[in-house]
Amino acid sequence: MGLRVPLTQSKAGSPAVTAAAPSASHRNSGLNEKARTYYASVWGVDKLRASYTTSGNLIRFSYRVLQPKLAAPLGNHENTPEMVGIRSNAVLHIPTMEQVGQLRQLSATEAGKEYWMAFSNKGNLVRRGDEVSVIIGKFRADGIIVE
Repeated sequence: MGLRVPLTQSKAGSPAVTAAAPSASHRNSGLNEKARTYYASVWGVDKLRASYTTSGNLIRFSYRVLQPKLAAPLGNHENTPEMVGIRSNAVLHIPTMEQVGQLRQLSATEAGKEYWMAFSNKGNLVRRGDEVSVIIGKFRADGIIVE
């Protein structure tokens, strides 16, 4: 049994497929409205997202800064980030490359800019669709779904 999608007529008279797309802020994040409001007001960030890389060897965590002063702990080099896979109970860390350094942005935070960090997923312990938590110092984001 397949998915039924409503059809509408295009101007040329042929059927055109229409479907409501989820809004970008709600797409696959796994975070409810209360959680999004909390991260924006307490930590000064939104658009929390975890993305599975093509190879699966890295999981990219990204966020957009709304209030630089509140978001400062996320970019502080003294805070060691960890990603915890809920299903596998795996703890992922940010690798340090010999000539590149940590796969993490440590620059001064600016409002409206998106920042990222990449966690090593050697052995593919965290998979697409898994729920993860990201911990950076006192910051903790739970319920993020890996895209």
